[in-house]
Amino acid sequence: MAIWKLGFVSACAALAMCGSAAAQSFDCAKASKPDEKAICDSRELANLDVKNATLYEVMTNLVAMGVRGDQQDAERAFLEKRSACGADTSCIASAYQARIAEIQGILKGIYQNGPY
Repeated sequence: MAIWKLGFVSACAALAMCGSAAAQSFDCAKASKPDEKAICDSRELANLDVKNATLYEVMTNLVAMGVRGDQQDAERAFLEKRSACGADTSCIASAYQARIAEIQGILKGIYQNGPY
């Protein structure tokens, strides 16, 4: 395994451990929307939220500016889709799983081809 991959894996592991302590990527005290409240009330959804936020942050730091802009648009679309779920936890989980799979696909391309 290339050295940059080892460093990347270590950084992801460290971020995942930190993310678990945070429980979600936003302040639950300020949660006002039904989807945000559902995430704050569910450990599973909170974990998906942290995983999504962590992978998104890593991915946006590794891709070119044009791809970054496209992914910012995709993340906004995801947040709208998640919001449309209201408090439906299975809908929220499905939205997260689809977005996470999309980000992981982009990262897989980077792993295989390098960020250069």
